[in-house]
Amino acid sequence: MKYSQLFLASIHEPKKLAAFRLLPIGKVFQYVFLFVIFSTLVSFIRFLVGDIDLFGSSQELIEYAETVGGLLYPMAFILQLVISTFYLFIRVSFFGLIGLGILKLFKRRGEYRHMWRTSAISITVPILVSLILDIVHVGNSFNFPITAALHIVYLLLAANYYPKQPQAKISRA
Repeated sequence: MKYSQLFLASIHEPKKLAAFRLLPIGKVFQYVFLFVIFSTLVSFIRFLVGDIDLFGSSQELIEYAETVGGLLYPMAFILQLVISTFYLFIRVSFFGLIGLGILKLFKRRGEYRHMWRTSAISITVPILVSLILDIVHVGNSFNFPITAALHIVYLLLAANYYPKQPQAKISRA
């Protein structure tokens, strides 16, 4: 399956979102890393154009940045890449746990690994909304609750398409 197909289906097809639980884990990791690279590039470009002020509050950091010189940019990119990777994988794992609770609540079959994959693919819209909110300078105190609610909505919609748990048979003696 192509990444463009994953992207489009993750936006508006909850049935396919639930079916993505069967994708190989390598494909899911690659998809998440595309968003890591995308968010890192957006953040780095904002740093380059001066939209993000990293050193404005500390004179010591400004002096350090001047002594490092041209190495500041590759260091900033690598640091942002590491932070983005850590953040997205922790977020996917956290919402995978929430999704597992949703499956239990809806009495659907599924394991953490399935819900982790669904959570990883369903992060598409929340990350795009998060980047847009960040670019238009909406405060961070609003960013996470909005995107978290959106992520949970996508997990709820996808959980409806997971297979139902089998009914327990009652034996009469």
